[in-house]
Amino acid sequence: MTQYLNPNLITQSAAGTPPTPTTRLEPEAVIEQLRTMQSQIDGLSALTSAQRKLSRSRVARQPVPVISASLDVISTSDVVATAVGQQVDAVLQLQQDEARWNLVAGELRKFLKGIEGANLLRREQLALIASQAYSVGAQLVRNPANQDLVPHVEEVKRLKNAKPQEGAERSAAAVSVAVSVK
Repeated sequence: MTQYLNPNLITQSAAGTPPTPTTRLEPEAVIEQLRTMQSQIDGLSALTSAQRKLSRSRVARQPVPVISASLDVISTSDVVATAVGQQVDAVLQLQQDEARWNLVAGELRKFLKGIEGANLLRREQLALIASQAYSVGAQLVRNPANQDLVPHVEEVKRLKNAKPQEGAERSAAAVSVAVSVK
């Protein structure tokens, strides 16, 4: 696993100590760490779309203030706690866990948006570079000394004129960048 240091990213340290560079993670290292964290978290549930829809409709009927007020009934009466089969401490812990994991979910959404944004910018940069390469190549193939470029320029031209196929863009990218993450 390769990690690169970016000299532009220097963290400020305490007075009198030299700053230290920040280590940048490669995508494979991030995937590995995410999988490790996932294996260490109890209760993760990948719901089907139908299950998610059903759970969301149930949750929508019980806003947070209503849930909190209803749970106060359990903490007020042992009879109610016994009737619903839930101990006060367990219910309060579940409530706290839900709030804390909501914070985690929010951070993960921000993280994902950041990764998607950075990747979109990479894709945009690649598209510009590819466009420039094709334009330069198309000019150079006019000269017989650059005939080795002809099949490449013709392939780009063919691909540009071809009808787009469903998912072809993603599968071509996956084929052109063979990354093995295990």
